[in-house]
Order: sequence, then C-alpha cells, then structure tokens
Amino acid sequence: MTDLLNTPTPVFDRRPASFDGFVHARDAKLVDGSGRELLLRGVGLGNWMLPEGYMWRFGPGAESPREIEALVERLVGPATAERFWQGYRDAFITEADIALIAASGFDHVRLPINSRVIQNDDGEPIEAGYAMIDRLIEWCRAHELWVLLDLHGAPGGQTGTNIDDSPNNLPELFMEPRYRDLTLRLWRDLATRYASETVVMGYDLLNEPLPNEWQYIYAADLAELYVDLTAAIRSVDPDHLIVYEGAHWATNWSIFTQVWDDNSLLQFHKYWSSPDVASIAAFLETRERLGLPIYMGEGGENTLEWLYAAFRLYEAHGIGWNLWPWKKIDTATSPASIVAPEGWDAVIAAIHDPAAVTAERAASTLDALLAAIAIGECRWQPAVISAVTGVLPVVIPAWGFGFRGDRESYRVAAGSPLPGIREDDGVTLAWAHPGDNDPNPFQQNDGRSYRPDEVLVAVLDAGDWLEFEVEGADAATTEVWDAAGAPVACTVEATPRGLRVTATAAVTIATIRPGAP
Repeated sequence: MTDLLNTPTPVFDRRPASFDGFVHARDAKLVDGSGRELLLRGVGLGNWMLPEGYMWRFGPGAESPREIEALVERLVGPATAERFWQGYRDAFITEADIALIAASGFDHVRLPINSRVIQNDDGEPIEAGYAMIDRLIEWCRAHELWVLLDLHGAPGGQTGTNIDDSPNNLPELFMEPRYRDLTLRLWRDLATRYASETVVMGYDLLNEPLPNEWQYIYAADLAELYVDLTAAIRSVDPDHLIVYEGAHWATNWSIFTQVWDDNSLLQFHKYWSSPDVASIAAFLETRERLGLPIYMGEGGENTLEWLYAAFRLYEAHGIGWNLWPWKKIDTATSPASIVAPEGWDAVIAAIHDPAAVTAERAASTLDALLAAIAIGECRWQPAVISAVTGVLPVVIPAWGFGFRGDRESYRVAAGSPLPGIREDDGVTLAWAHPGDNDPNPFQQNDGRSYRPDEVLVAVLDAGDWLEFEVEGADAATTEVWDAAGAPVACTVEATPRGLRVTATAAVTIATIRPGAP
C-alpha cells in the first residue's frame, strides 16, 4: 500500500472558485454567481477547530474534544496545555495547506466548527475563534476556494457522540431549550458576520444529527429546528446557500418532505458501504421530488479502490462531493499523513496509564507534534487525490466500472450480479476466492489492502466490455490483471470518458492499472 500511496504526483487541473456573486441552487443544481453549473470537488478540514480522537490515534477516554483537552491538561498542566492549543490552532491549517488544496484540483473546503470555539456559555461570540474563520476565508480568497461553514459541534451536542463534543454524550440540543436558543443565536451571528462574503459557499446547519435511536425520537424536532434556523439566517442574510443534513449520520432523509428554502442543498454522507446506485437511490429520488441539488458532504476513510469507485458514482449522477479529511496522524486514507513524533505511543498509553509518560516528556512530544502537523512535514499521498478525482488513479477495481448503465458503461452477453454489490447492473461479479466471504467487503477505515477473501472480480466472456471513467490515462500502457496478478486477455482502448476494456476470451478481471502518457 505504501508504494501505491507514494507515487509521483500527477498534474491536477485547478478548479478556481468565482467570487462574483453567491453560490446558489437552481433547477436541482448548484451554480456560481455567474450562473455556471458546478460539480463540487472539495476536502474537509477535520481536526482543526474540532479535534477527533481517532485522528490522533486515540481511543476511548480521549475521543471528544473535551476528553482530548482534559488529557493534555492532565499530562502537562493548564499553562502548557493552553500554549499547546494556541500553537495547534495556528499550525494545523495554514495558508500552505490551502495553497496545496487548490493546486490539487479542489474547489472548496468544508470547515467543521465546534461551537465552544466561537461562542461562550452566555451566547456571546469568541473573537479568537472567529479570527480562525476569517483567516481561512482570506487564504481561500487568495487561492480561489469556497468555504462551507459546518456546525460540527452544536451547543449541547446534536448527536450524543464524541464527534460533536456533547458534554454528557446525549443530543442535548434537542433536550434542553437553552442549547436550542444558543444554536439559533450562533447561526444568526455567523450569518450576520458573513452575509456579504461570497467566499463563503453556504451554511451547513448541523453535522450528522441524531444517529441511531435518536433519529426516531427527535425527527420532528430536527425538522422544526431546521425551519427555525432557516428563518433566523434569512432574517439577516437573504443570499447564502443553506445546507441541510439528514439524520443518522446524514443518511436518513425521511424528514425532507417539503422545500424549506428555495436556495438550499441537501447533504448525505457515505462510508464503508457498497458504491452502487442502490446505495444512493433515496437521495436521487429526493432530488427529483423536491427539485433541490444534493451533495455528498463527507466520505472517504477507505481503500484507493473504493475511493475511486464511490467518487465516480457521485459524479456520474451529477453529485458534488467533499473528501474527509485533509490530514490526520499516521493515515493511508487522507492526502496528507502526519508522521507521529517520537514518544507518541507513550502519550496514547497515558490515556489509561498516567505513569506511562512524564510531564516533561509529554510536553516535549506535544511540541514535536506541533512541528509535525505542518503540511511540509507531512507524508504526501497523491494517490488518494488521484483516486477521488479520477485523474490517473494508481489502481482501479474491476467492480468500479462506470455507473451509466447497459451500453454506456458496460455491455455483456449475459450476467449474474452479486447480491448487495452493484446487483442492479448486469455484470457478473464474483469472489476471487469463494468461501466464507463477508457480504460487505468495504467495512474498513485504514486503507489496507484487501484480504484474499475480500477480492472481487468481474467475469467476462469474449466480446464483453467495461468502461472505466478516468482522466489522463494512456490506453497503450494500461495493464489489466486477474486476482493472481497475471495479465488478462483483453484489449484496452481510449474513450471520451476514459478506458474501455474488452475481453478477447473468457476472463476474470481484478484490477486495472492505468498507464501514464
């Protein structure tokens, strides 16, 4: 996997944002201020304004921002902890990150915000937190990226899990009127401050509200809150795009029965599931029924193969997207991987064993982390960007053929689809090593190579063909392999959308390695 990740960086075409007017919804699509239709490609700035424990390689005991802050203070004391967090917020995302994001072919960033960083307990704005947003906006203006403001951690918590920094691991935003009032105040303040700012793409009201059992208990309350938040924003800002996420990790869209605001966007998230049309059918139906644009606002954390296939699925259906996240510690699934400093394992051990590291050693390790999080010190992984953009991807899985249907993305004489994985398509998919195979081989988050029992192949007869949507590939040097890594009897030709692989005998195809020009 490491060799794949550290391939030479391909040339990505820039997709500069335009700040001449506001991004807005029109006829179930997004357009910029000039009316140009947009197919968004962005990246999420997770772990900056709202740290998440898994991005630090932390586990239970240090998963939410509150828990991480408590750990740091316990290890090094309040004064050193305060200096660390100031340094962290200054260094984790800088203009150098934004410049590289723009150069990598993205057109926007999604900024996860923790309410505690920009609003105190009395509802008053915290200028130091707003300064972080202002700083980001200026960097993005200079490098032509839009900014989507995302309330990732609402007052009281909208999920009741560690990702929203909820104080009591409950979605108290929906339980305590005080938190509801604070959230209304927060969005009114944000909208007042940025009402005329065209670098700001829109307002993502709540990240992944009400997962699991809460999606049923407070469904009506979520819809009512969205209506009230919309009114609060529109009282001061008539122009910005408003973004609504479904419940249950943004996947349950049952509350979207009517249009609350004509200039709005509906957002879903997708992780660890089959990249096929069936998995997004409910979102496509809602777009058609309500006439609103839709957006895959958070997804990733998977193999290069899955990233390629999932993000081609979105684009084939006119859905813009945002990759999660830009960088974290020791990862194979983000464009940038922070190299953990020496002594980091001792800091992790100290979550449950205070004697695992001394205060002096902990402070030294945290200082080293501040140096390591600079983008110039990170391990650069262009293969991740190639996978999500489809620009000369390192590897394409056979099951990642196009999503445009029979005679457009494939043509087979006969097929026997695999239940649960692209079964609406007529292509035969099979396990390379049949046996006790997991019906969902996509449930991983570390980017590791597939185990033998997870490998899928496409089974083709002579004359059958599959099209793979890719930019920048040379058909003459593209290689097509079976599950054993042997060449397959086929031809490869260029098409306007990428590459067409046609079997010249009965074959099984596992992977395609696009050739560079």
